Amino acid sequence: MSLNETISEATHLEEAELAGYVINATKEVFDTMVMMALEDSYPLKEPVTSFHCSVTGMVGLAGTYTGILSIHCPKPLALRITSNMLGMDVDEVGEDVNDALGEIANMLGGYVKQILSKGGLDINLSIPTVISGEDYTINSMSDSDCVVIPFLNEGERFLVGLKLRKEE
Repeated sequence: MSLNETISEATHLEEAELAGYVINATKEVFDTMVMMALEDSYPLKEPVTSFHCSVTGMVGLAGTYTGILSIHCPKPLALRITSNMLGMDVDEVGEDVNDALGEIANMLGGYVKQILSKGGLDINLSIPTVISGEDYTINSMSDSDCVVIPFLNEGERFLVGLKLRKEE
């Protein structure tokens, strides 16, 4: 899984540079909003599209580039993230978890929009969408047009993915 040449040429960013922006944005959001220190383990060794007992927050990008920024967390980690953000114990996946993961996806999407919009590029963000379940699969666009970055916090892993396509 990697960023295709069309995106690299259009954004004037190599995959590692774009991944670096996503890594920095994710660490900053988690440091300031979630009070969690993260380690990244980029690049992802194997593709992941199926999730078990997880929560996924996504925000769409539309305009000069279209795509999806997503964060995929195991449920226990999603509960811990939400608890840290709200400053209270959250023990079940519900509205609070949906709001927290949706907001994180929104903040990360905003950061990516800022990076890609330099020079007047037109990009809009969608309202965040959150999915949770025991077993689900996410397929969107081509898996060859994405950067997926694994992050670790206290031994728990989650993924942040960015899929992009240049509109003709």
